[in-house]
Amino acid sequence: MKREIIFLSAVILTFILAGRINSQVVNRNQPPLLPPPSALNLPAIQQFVLSNGLKVYLMEKHEVPVVQLNVVVKAGIADDPAGKDGAASMTAAMLTEGAAGKSSLEIADAIDFLGARIYAGPGYNYTDIALHTPLSKFNDALRLLADIVLRPDFPANELNRKKKERLTNIMQWHDQPTAIAGIAFNKLLFGSNYAYGKPAIGSEETIKGFIPSDLKNFYDKYFNSTNSFIVAVGDIDKDNLKKDLEREFGGWKTGEANNNKLHDAPQVEKTTVYLIDKPAAPQSVIYIGRIGLPRITPDYNAVYVMNTILGGSFSSRINQNLREKNGFTYGASSNFSFRVAAGAFTASSSVQSEVTDKALSEFFKELNGIREPVSADELERAKNYVALGYPGNFQTVRNIAAQLEEKIEFNLSDDYFNKYISNILSVSNQEINTAAQKYIEPGKMIVVVVGDKNKIEDGIKKLNLGELKNLSIEDVLGKIPQID
Repeated sequence: MKREIIFLSAVILTFILAGRINSQVVNRNQPPLLPPPSALNLPAIQQFVLSNGLKVYLMEKHEVPVVQLNVVVKAGIADDPAGKDGAASMTAAMLTEGAAGKSSLEIADAIDFLGARIYAGPGYNYTDIALHTPLSKFNDALRLLADIVLRPDFPANELNRKKKERLTNIMQWHDQPTAIAGIAFNKLLFGSNYAYGKPAIGSEETIKGFIPSDLKNFYDKYFNSTNSFIVAVGDIDKDNLKKDLEREFGGWKTGEANNNKLHDAPQVEKTTVYLIDKPAAPQSVIYIGRIGLPRITPDYNAVYVMNTILGGSFSSRINQNLREKNGFTYGASSNFSFRVAAGAFTASSSVQSEVTDKALSEFFKELNGIREPVSADELERAKNYVALGYPGNFQTVRNIAAQLEEKIEFNLSDDYFNKYISNILSVSNQEINTAAQKYIEPGKMIVVVVGDKNKIEDGIKKLNLGELKNLSIEDVLGKIPQID
């Protein structure tokens, strides 16, 4: 009897649902409407200070028993000493190659045994030493991290190995059109003496010249508790974290804060095309751009949405034009690099050699087109794209820690994350147009093309984009390094 009642109920429910579905009008000519983006509500960011003045920022996330802890030192590539390009990058790379008497292999074995990950790397203004560990191994992993941050050895044999690795990288760049184009673009846009214009790893000359004391000097100048902070995210509470950090990092020496200031590079004043010959290359790598704007600006939200329309998403104008409409490439995009000082605006792609001139023409068509008012529908799609994707930045403890670092580095407001989506959704058409007029000037761009000169030069000349200058790969990268 009970089974009959259940069966009868299921049949009745099926008919009711079928009736409701059939009564709805389904328009199959357009995708279903998305719900409005939901507001982001994150846990509070807790702050405390260790006895030596080291600042700590914590966001508790207890869903998964893992912890992400990043030690951030306020010095990076922009702080390389004169004549020592690559010092920040090499110092960071060497931190895990020997510390507190442990060899690089011993450190690597210890990290693997704990099921943890430790990474050290520089940005332009900051160096990160990041730990990701299971909560059950946190104390042991934190002790190992403290050895790496506080007691690095900079062993000469490991430095020599790293030097050969980097010289090999430079050697390989000579046969990589994308690397050639990216390095040339930064060098030509910012200048070879500006921090953003130089390869982070340095040059053949500076790499070969490094000795352990160079790295030790950089470390001693910038690595101290006054010039650093810690970001922690994960399954740990404030009291326990403070106790653990005081034990491992409370004795870190104090020192001076880094007050180096990086000013904006001079803006591009006219369009110049730089053609770098790569004989027999089947594709041309294109970089187009100019100086953009720093991260801290009232125009940030408008510029971000505007670039989403232009080239910052798969459905952007540039990608739809060059990939979907014309089939010139597998992908084309544009990007603003937001840094302490103004970074680059870049539009780029790799295209078939025979359509290099046509691709350049379409790039500039879109760069001019974005300066015209956009439709309400296109603006709405772009804002929803940004807003709906934003919570993805907070899916893992590593992602959250990176977001917290950005907040601290750029002194963003305490409610920045929770208000981000509403701020993006409030961007107006007028703000988009003003941002495009202000930051996209097609008549004042540098253009870098790496490809087969014999195939593409005549077509580029006919476009009359600006003065055309021919460069060789050696003009950009120097001669192929000799590795001892």
